[in-house]
Amino acid sequence: QVQLVESGGGLVQPGGSLRLSCAASGSIFRGYAMGWSRQAPGKQRELVATITSGGRTNYADSVKGRFAISKDNANNTVYLQMNSLKPEDTAVYYCSASPQLATMSYTNYWGQGTQVTVSS
Repeated sequence: QVQLVESGGGLVQPGGSLRLSCAASGSIFRGYAMGWSRQAPGKQRELVATITSGGRTNYADSVKGRFAISKDNANNTVYLQMNSLKPEDTAVYYCSASPQLATMSYTNYWGQGTQVTVSS
């Protein structure tokens, strides 16, 4: 059974930082691309960061230079370090996994989501 469990969301002031974690079941972690998406109220889900099984990363323009995705193969965990947070980063953040990077946006493997709120 595939499981993705996110943690680390919360309330942070503008300009602050948060680190999200996603623990993945071992059967998918090593061979799959991993990603982080977000969905704000009334908006479509946006894929913000991906990392391939080989460690290559990619970012949406909206977060480039502020967010960093990484993974710990020993602990089957992928992270999203979020710096210089802005109110428009407020959303529910979802971890995902896909056997191919190109199919990340419509994969069947998603976590339950974690809320990030950026507000003073």
